Amino acid sequence: MEDLSSLLSSARDLTSHVARPDRLPSINLSLEQIEAQSRRLVSRQQAAAADTGKGNYLLAKANVDAPSLASSIAALNTTNTFLPLNPLHDTDVNGFLRHAHEQTLISSIEEVRRETEVEFYRNLDSRVRKDWEIRKKKIFEELGVGNNMAEGEGGIERAGHGLPVNMRYAPQPTQSLAMHTKMMAYDRVITELNSHRLAGTPCSLVAGLSDAARASGDDASKITHTYDILAAISGERPKLPPSHTQAHILNASLLERAYARAYLGSQDTPEAVDLRRKIADGSRRALEAQYWDVIDRVVVQNPVDAALGGDPSPANKIRAFLNVQYYKGGAWESRIELINGKAVWATLYYLVRTGHLKETLEVATDSEVALNRHEELFTTFLKAWVESADRRLPHSLRDRLMANYNSRLLHARDVDPFKLALIKLMGRIDPQRRNVPLAIASTEDWIWFQLAMACRGAERTGQTIQGYKKTHFEPEGKPHKGIWARLLLVCGLFEQAVAALYETPEMQIEAIHLAIALSYYGLLRVPSRTEASDVEILTTSPVRPPSLNFGLLISRYIRQFQRTDPKEALQYVYCVTLNSDRNVGLANSQGQATGQDQIFIARELVKRVILGCDGKWDDLVGGFRDDGSRFPGILERNLPLLRLSSAAEYHEVILVAAADECERERKLLDAIKLYNLAGAHETVIACLTRALGDLLSEPTGGGEEGASVESLTRSILEHYSRRGEVVGAQRQDLVCLLKVREAMMACEQKHYEAALESIEASGLIPFDGDIQTITRKAEAFKDNDEAITRNLSHILLLTMTILHGLHGKVKHALFGEGSRHTTLTEIRRKTRALMMFASMQRYRMSADVYGQLTRLDVAVAH
Repeated sequence: MEDLSSLLSSARDLTSHVARPDRLPSINLSLEQIEAQSRRLVSRQQAAAADTGKGNYLLAKANVDAPSLASSIAALNTTNTFLPLNPLHDTDVNGFLRHAHEQTLISSIEEVRRETEVEFYRNLDSRVRKDWEIRKKKIFEELGVGNNMAEGEGGIERAGHGLPVNMRYAPQPTQSLAMHTKMMAYDRVITELNSHRLAGTPCSLVAGLSDAARASGDDASKITHTYDILAAISGERPKLPPSHTQAHILNASLLERAYARAYLGSQDTPEAVDLRRKIADGSRRALEAQYWDVIDRVVVQNPVDAALGGDPSPANKIRAFLNVQYYKGGAWESRIELINGKAVWATLYYLVRTGHLKETLEVATDSEVALNRHEELFTTFLKAWVESADRRLPHSLRDRLMANYNSRLLHARDVDPFKLALIKLMGRIDPQRRNVPLAIASTEDWIWFQLAMACRGAERTGQTIQGYKKTHFEPEGKPHKGIWARLLLVCGLFEQAVAALYETPEMQIEAIHLAIALSYYGLLRVPSRTEASDVEILTTSPVRPPSLNFGLLISRYIRQFQRTDPKEALQYVYCVTLNSDRNVGLANSQGQATGQDQIFIARELVKRVILGCDGKWDDLVGGFRDDGSRFPGILERNLPLLRLSSAAEYHEVILVAAADECERERKLLDAIKLYNLAGAHETVIACLTRALGDLLSEPTGGGEEGASVESLTRSILEHYSRRGEVVGAQRQDLVCLLKVREAMMACEQKHYEAALESIEASGLIPFDGDIQTITRKAEAFKDNDEAITRNLSHILLLTMTILHGLHGKVKHALFGEGSRHTTLTEIRRKTRALMMFASMQRYRMSADVYGQLTRLDVAVAH
């Protein structure tokens, strides 16, 4: 053991590395000495000043009796705070229990209060964080750096956005070759869709999208299975090649918005009930067809183990599949029950699983005696179930099957799982436990079993699915992409399916085209503009079904190529109006306002595509040929897709609106071109007048921009002159500004004679010495356009500068004295007229300008 001396030295060594003798003195005092020194220091401090009563006086003014409160506090005894009000005797058991009960209640209330407070602050913090994430995402959307759309390492980055007026354009992302190929394949399908819409003919849209997915070169099975499910739900027929003799008949699909009335209207109507049943049946058929492809592929890949032989029947192919899956090392899987050496129960189940009901009955009939011996009246149950319209047993048979199940199969340990699955399906027994080991081996098996067991279409299955989470079916870090979206689609939860698919970055393109297909068939709900978010694509409400912000999806998708490929971008914009329900006239579904919102969104997106072209929009909106004739653009040929009925409406809604936006963004030349295309000639003249007026006050007349505006102005005036359009005061004001600009340019080049001629031609400045004429001109000047009146100072200074320059030039000229004197006299006369005019406009200009005019006038006089 260490002695006290060694402990003391060790303690001193602990702080030896921070000891600084040169800066800090060391303390070598015991605890008693330190306490004594502390007391002496305290005694030297001055005592606190006695209460002068100022605080009591201030409190008394607020009706607070401070001395009385101080006395009450001093007399307060807290020792009995938690004791009962009435003293309890040691033998008062009831009183003690009552007091303990009250204290327990008080403690419980206090505990609940504390937990509630903690939960409140926890929820508040969670809400604040969530709101911040939404705001942050919206900011990123505005800046064009959010919402990545990537595919592997060579993906592309997209910037998503809603539809605010001040939507900014994101930098163009880089695209991989595979991504570009996929997008081009889908572009062709959407273009074909819009061609069919214009012609009023049906389109096999889902088949086209499925073909495009296969042509993209990726793992198409991720999305083609989803498309197959939608095709089965919508009833779209497989697309046959044109060489087929009846292709023109069999390729005819459903019309646009075929299910909109049933899906979007009241859900209590017979149409809505029938649609829900159709969704469940179609989903089940699609899953059965997909599983048949799986069986076929397994058999082909394992020819030796399968031993298919030359019989191509479904029953024989199922037998071959069972050989591969459950016959290993010369023995069957232990849980499979054999009948006459064959896995009959498994064969029957897989025939049902793949939708071969007729073949199921044939196999059951061939083994009827043995089946009924193992399971009483099984073939009777099976025949009644297969032949029923909705796969439901009559009540009497179902009750008997239920009794057999409860008495022998429910608690049996060695029952064949395929027999158990068949009996549960036929009787829809024990729907709470829908999982049968071995028979249900995949997610697709499980969801098919849910649909087959459902009593009311896919509605009950959808409720079951929503009880799970995405990670249950798509674990993190595993390549199970798109399964969750497929499950939601199977259950008729179309909006959630698109949103779930969109959450997977490498499948966002497929999500957008799935939403287009659902919109085409009328199987998608969209929110109104007041309900829609600028960030979230899925809108949920406790009183309404979920809805998908389709316009936001399209806006995000086209942003990456709307500058480089505006024609293709417009094809996607046209799809937004699918949800306007022009063709079905829904009175009680989404509402007329929501349909009008979709039209508004589509037109806003068109306007943004036009503005994104930076003036290179002739192919989109049309233009003028060299001879002055006008040629139409793509938009004018597709007006019905934007719900526009006439060229005049197109001009007003699209061109004029885009021109107004250009003018607000100070893209003057673009605005003038668009106004001119829209036939708003007076607006064009007014816009040119404002532009020239703004350029007069800029150095060198605006440079290249000013030259462009001047050239455009002369071209448009010449065009209007040939057509006899826009005559009168507006045109005259524009001509006056052109003359002033001519004078400015000539003055800069010291061509004073030409500059003076242009000023005189404008008619703005009176050079006649008659006082009455000058007075009339001064009074009439205020009636000119605002672009002229606000430039009064510049025009007067320009004119006086021209006269001053001309005076100097003439004064030093070499021609005769008589001519020089006459010319100088004429210049002096004009300067006096100018100064007289300026004096009448003195309060319309600054004193500094008038001073400059005066100095130049004096210089000319000498």
